[in-house]
Amino acid sequence: MPDISTGRRRRAVVLGASLTGMLAATALAPHVDEVIVIERDELPDGPGPRPGLPQAHHAHLLWSAGEQAIERLSPGMRQRLLDAGARYVHMPSGLVSLTPHGWVPRSGEPLQHQIVCSRDLLDATARRFLLQGITVRTRSYAVGLMGTRTRITGVRVRDLETKETAALHADFVVDATGRKSHSPQWLAEIGLTAVPETTVDPGLVYASRWYRAPSGAETFPVVSLQPDPGLGVPGRGATLVPVEGDRWLVTLAGTRGAEPGTDPAAFEEFARKAAHPIVADLIARAEPLSEVRLYRNCSNQRRHFEALKPWPAGFVVLGDAVVSTNPIYGQGMTMAAQMVLALRSALDRHGLTTPRLSATVQRRVGRVIRAPWDITTGQDIRFPGATGPRAPLAGRITHRYVDRLSRTAMSRPVVTRALFDVMSLAEPPTRLFRPDTLWGVIKGPAGPALGEPPITESERAHCHPLAATVPDPPGA
Repeated sequence: MPDISTGRRRRAVVLGASLTGMLAATALAPHVDEVIVIERDELPDGPGPRPGLPQAHHAHLLWSAGEQAIERLSPGMRQRLLDAGARYVHMPSGLVSLTPHGWVPRSGEPLQHQIVCSRDLLDATARRFLLQGITVRTRSYAVGLMGTRTRITGVRVRDLETKETAALHADFVVDATGRKSHSPQWLAEIGLTAVPETTVDPGLVYASRWYRAPSGAETFPVVSLQPDPGLGVPGRGATLVPVEGDRWLVTLAGTRGAEPGTDPAAFEEFARKAAHPIVADLIARAEPLSEVRLYRNCSNQRRHFEALKPWPAGFVVLGDAVVSTNPIYGQGMTMAAQMVLALRSALDRHGLTTPRLSATVQRRVGRVIRAPWDITTGQDIRFPGATGPRAPLAGRITHRYVDRLSRTAMSRPVVTRALFDVMSLAEPPTRLFRPDTLWGVIKGPAGPALGEPPITESERAHCHPLAATVPDPPGA
């Protein structure tokens, strides 16, 4: 096998030019002489689709904790996104959200925020900003790891054009190839035990369509309608995200027994069967810009790499290759950014050559994803027909507490803040048990939850005339 190593310089190899991969390359760059990103796709010059990112056609939200992690990894990224057309949306004022316990109040001080744009714009901006000085080899992919069960020394890379395979030596390898990662097989090939995996599948299917935003509605609030797993019927959700180019990206979601299809004529009808017809009412007056695109690979999947012992030095797995959760919660990119931040923190503290660096990072990655995994799967397993392990008794008790907390958050600001802190991954779940939050949950709701969407008079003009309104805020 030919050796395509270029010398003795310290080298890191990142598999996958996903957002996770680009952030990982940025984190590794100060610690090595060369970073090489291996990517199967030909990357577009600007915002555009590519086969390796089929979920880009659907709604993506970058929560404040993820945006802040990215900014720490690469200062200036936030401004680059805003300059490119992304929006900085305060939460909850910029959110019209229906939870299983009522509508989230939009009043009060900003609690968290989201960066709102298309996934294509986010990735294109990241490529221009994060990959400066990084070597990217497109139209190639890894076919296996080099090394032993205690130390990875590189990867075997195949060129899609020539079909040739070559050895690429590296001091450090990161797998950021997403949920189709072959790392479990590769690790088995070098003598490690099988990677434990957990899957919780509610049978979720996504369907998305682009619309031209009506004049004056280009910066409409983000709309989120969450399905209620406690009803005992298949769940239907809907999300409307105003993005760059004066467009709305509308994503519908249905669990097993209520899956959306590709029929454009049925898209609005499906939206009207969600928990509230507001999304259907909005798109009824909007111009469609695309056909309906489906995404079926939405099960919650977790690979417990942190459980393997020994964990080989010089290798870590990040992003969706470790965990992918129900996209309706919008936490995937935030979790990925926090994983890379854990890598960067360990590199800064211990250096690249520390023997236990990789095992330390992989354990920290496991801690990053534990809480969002438990919360997401604890909800999804409750939908009819869902498959996967049920939550243990302690988990079910916690879920009942969280249900009461969510109900209370609709009318008590101190509990609302705690809910947003944890939902955005800015705080760990222990935030929900802080004395002031706990006392608010014990007292329960301060009044009934809003029964209709809290939209302003100006927003109402783009919606069904029977929708309830709240006064326009000063300066609106």
